[in-house]
Amino acid sequence: MATQDPGSNRALGSDRETTMAERRGRRLSLSCRLFFFGENDFEGEATVLDLSTNGCQARSLVQVQAGMTFRLTLFLHDQKWPLRIDEALVRWVKGADFGLEFTGIRPAQRERIRAIIMAAKL
Repeated sequence: MATQDPGSNRALGSDRETTMAERRGRRLSLSCRLFFFGENDFEGEATVLDLSTNGCQARSLVQVQAGMTFRLTLFLHDQKWPLRIDEALVRWVKGADFGLEFTGIRPAQRERIRAIIMAAKL
């Protein structure tokens, strides 16, 4: 049984389907490189599986844990410059796959993601 977060109406738990159902926004399936950088020189490389303006799903050989925070660099295929995310929170982990929520992203970077998603949906 999930426990209740006293600061919200959402239940806390490891139920991935609940977390996945809470995702918002349009998502774009793609495959691109992602580098993540955490505390104490923790870093790794991953492949992005899908992307939205609020976060992404990725796969990595480097093991991460829910609750970790990272700085991200995404290398999108159709972009000249990498996309930088100042802060992302690992929301869930299942095997090598994990979900990131972009908790610190500059408006210009969020707009770049939105434009990529909208162009791909045309």
